[in-house]
Amino acid sequence: MDMKKYLAALQAKETTQQANFGKDADTVLGMLCSTYYELNCNQDTDEVKQAFDELYQSMTGKTLKEKDEVIYATCRLCNLHQQTGFVDGLRLGLKLSQELNT
Repeated sequence: MDMKKYLAALQAKETTQQANFGKDADTVLGMLCSTYYELNCNQDTDEVKQAFDELYQSMTGKTLKEKDEVIYATCRLCNLHQQTGFVDGLRLGLKLSQELNT
C-alpha cells in the first residue's frame, strides 16, 4: 500500500469521525498516559500513602462532604500533574530522537 494514500485516508477519516479514546481521555496522548498509569502505577507507594494520611489528618473536624471536596480536588491536581509530566516526557523523548537522527 502506498503510504501517502494511507495517511490521506487516515486524515480523511479523522476529520469525519469522532475518535473514541476511552472514558479517561480525549486525546491520543491522554489515552497513552491513562493506560500507562493504569498498567504501571496502580499501587500507591508508602510515601504516597503517608501523604494522604497527613492530608486526612489535616482535615480533622471537617464534614465528610468537605473532606471529599478536598480529596477530589487534590486527586484531580495530581492526575493533571502526572499527565503533564508524561506528555512532556514523550515530547522530550521525540525531540531527542529527532536530534540523534539528524
